[in-house]
Amino acid sequence: MTLKLFFGILKKLKKYYCKESTVKSIDEWFEEYSDSHQNQTNKKIHWVCVPAILFSIIGILAHFSTLLTALLLVLTLVFYARLDIVLAVAMAALLAVMAWLIIILPVGVGFYIGIFVIAWIGQFYGHKIEGKKPSFFKDLQFLLIGPVWCMDAYLAKVLPKWKSRQKLAITS
Repeated sequence: MTLKLFFGILKKLKKYYCKESTVKSIDEWFEEYSDSHQNQTNKKIHWVCVPAILFSIIGILAHFSTLLTALLLVLTLVFYARLDIVLAVAMAALLAVMAWLIIILPVGVGFYIGIFVIAWIGQFYGHKIEGKKPSFFKDLQFLLIGPVWCMDAYLAKVLPKWKSRQKLAITS
């Protein structure tokens, strides 16, 4: 039963990762994602809520299957590496820290579900302020773009030589 589920998930991931749209460049992804993230308040909400959602999803998945969680993280990093190797390395570091925290925190799955729900409420509030629907309503792959978009913004703030690829990049 478990192997059947595992291979079913792999089959769906293959279809998902091998879509024609994955050949978009990071600039194209960021331009499209940035279209619904122009409001500074919405951006700030995203910089907090997107990593929180990522952390909570990893925590929820790890509670049920460490192997499946590791596999999904590797596939996510492969997706990022196809877009930009430097951002992929930065995301690998972030994911490693998140995974380490999940391992050492003595909390149950309810903790991660709580973070997930609260962060999504924040996200939808940010989009209400923005006046635009979340990008993932258009393409589910934007759920993968959000975290790397936030990483790009973070790198632009902390690394003077990092040139953000976001449309109307970080101004505050």
